[in-house]
Amino acid sequence: MTAQLIDGKAIAQQVREQVAAEVARRTAAGKSRPTLATVLVGDRVDSATYVRAKRKACEELGMGSVHHHLPADVSQEELEKLIKSLNRSKKVNGILVQLPLPAHLDEERILSLISIEKDVDGFSPLNIGRLAQKGREPLFVPCTPFGCIYLLEQSGVKIEGANAVVLGRSNIVGMPAALLLIGKNATVTVCHSRTRDLPGVVRQADILIAAIGKAEFVRGEWIKPGAAVIDVGINSKPDETKKSGYRLVGDVNFDEAKEVAGWITPVPGGVGPMTIAMLMKNTLRAAEIQQ
Repeated sequence: MTAQLIDGKAIAQQVREQVAAEVARRTAAGKSRPTLATVLVGDRVDSATYVRAKRKACEELGMGSVHHHLPADVSQEELEKLIKSLNRSKKVNGILVQLPLPAHLDEERILSLISIEKDVDGFSPLNIGRLAQKGREPLFVPCTPFGCIYLLEQSGVKIEGANAVVLGRSNIVGMPAALLLIGKNATVTVCHSRTRDLPGVVRQADILIAAIGKAEFVRGEWIKPGAAVIDVGINSKPDETKKSGYRLVGDVNFDEAKEVAGWITPVPGGVGPMTIAMLMKNTLRAAEIQQ
C-alpha cells in the first residue's frame, strides 16, 4: 500500500478517552454529568440503531443520556413542545433530533428551535451561519465534518494553502466540510452532479472529502498522487463471501485509490467512528458552556 492508512477507530478512541477523563474530573469536582437528550421520531431501523450507539457512548464515557421516542405521526406542535421543554431543562446539556424526520414535519423549524447552547449536532441555522461567516465561531460544528477535519489534522496533513475538493453538497456533511476547510485557509471547490469534468476537478485536489453516497464512485485514476482522501460514504455492495451477503464500501474505490493517495481512510473504520466521538466532545463542551 502506498497510502498511509488513517485509522479512524484509533483516533476516535483517543477522543473518547480524553472526554471520559474530563467527565470524570467534572464529576469528582462535584459538577453535573454532561447529559445528552436524544429524540427519535418513528421506527426507522437505521435511525434507531444510530440513536442506540449514541446512548451507549454516553454510558461508556460516564455521561448522562435521556431518550424520547415519539410515534411517526407525531404532530409538529407536539414535537416543538418537547424541544422547548428540553431547552428549559437544567438537566439536559445537549439535544439531538435524529434525522431524517417524517415528511409531514418541518425539519428546519425543529432544528431552529433547539437552543444554540444545546445544539450539539451543529445543525442550528445560527451555528451554521456563524460557521459561514469570516471572523465568527460557531458554538458547535456538525459532528461528521468536524471528524473529517480532525482526522486530517491528527494525520499531519497540511490544510492551509491546500487545494481541497469536497464531493457532495449536503447540509450534513458537504457544505459544513467546505466551510471548515475555508476557515482553515484551504482553497475549496465543491463538486456535485452538475460539475463539468468531475475527474479533472478531483485530480487537482491535495485534499479530497468524498460524501456523495455512490459506492466506489471515485476511481484511483481521479486521485492526485500523494493526496489525502477522506471517504465519508457508507454503501453496501453484494458479496457472497460474507454471511450477510454484502460488505460495506465507501464512495472511493479503495483498492485503486490506496495505490495513488498519500493518506486514505478505510470504510468501515475511518470517518464513521469519529462522528459519535465528536458528538461526545460537543456534549462535554455544551456542559462547560452552560456551567
